[in-house]
Amino acid sequence: MKKRLTEAQFLEAIKSLEIGKQTREIARGVLVEGKKQAEYVTTLGVTKGAVWQAVERVWEAHMTKALPEGFERVTAVLPEHQAFIVKKWAEDAKKKQEPKA
Repeated sequence: MKKRLTEAQFLEAIKSLEIGKQTREIARGVLVEGKKQAEYVTTLGVTKGAVWQAVERVWEAHMTKALPEGFERVTAVLPEHQAFIVKKWAEDAKKKQEPKA
C-alpha cells in the first residue's frame, strides 16, 4: 500500500505535531505530492532513515486521527484460525462505520 494523503489530511495530521520546516517539507513531498524518498536523500543530503522517520511520523499522526471515536488500531501475530476471526471482526467494524443509505 502506497502511503498518500490529500493536502487537507496532511494539514490535519501535522496540526498537533511539533516538526521543523525540513521534516514538514519531506513528509508533504512524499505523502501529498508522491515524490520518492530517495529524492530527498539526494537533494537534502540526509540519510534514508531520516527521510523515512519524517514521513512515518506524519503518517502515524494521520492514522491515529483517522480512527473513529471508540476504535483502536491493533497489530497482532495470531494462529491462522484466530486471524480469520479477527479479520471478520474488522470487516464488521468497517461496515458499522459506513454511512447508512
